[in-house]
Amino acid sequence: MPKGAGGTEGGIVQFLIGLALMVGGGYLFLDSVQVRTGFGMGSRLYGFGGFQITSGMLLIPFMIGVTMVFYSRRNYLGWVLAGGALVALVFGVIRSINFVFVGMSAFDLLLILTLFSGGLGIFLNSLRKLN
Repeated sequence: MPKGAGGTEGGIVQFLIGLALMVGGGYLFLDSVQVRTGFGMGSRLYGFGGFQITSGMLLIPFMIGVTMVFYSRRNYLGWVLAGGALVALVFGVIRSINFVFVGMSAFDLLLILTLFSGGLGIFLNSLRKLN
């Protein structure tokens, strides 16, 4: 007896319909989101009290750490400086990202979310073993 989607007895047609709805809803949702960032060498990434840490300031310990690692690869302080500065820079960039919805009506948003959620439900149902 041939198996269905995911090796279960679920329907392949149901699997494909759910996948298509999920992909369509996900595409429409992501297509309606604009990503903006305020990242720059002088932009504030972190603040401690009244002290501001900018992305340019994070490059100083990164460069010192890389220099120490290239001088001696067994220098753990160099690895900590370079790695810590790189991690802080990446989290700072991610923190500075703003997601903005393109102008859409409530109906458009509900339609997109229904497509995605309904497709996910049909997709998961097709993978379920039938009793």
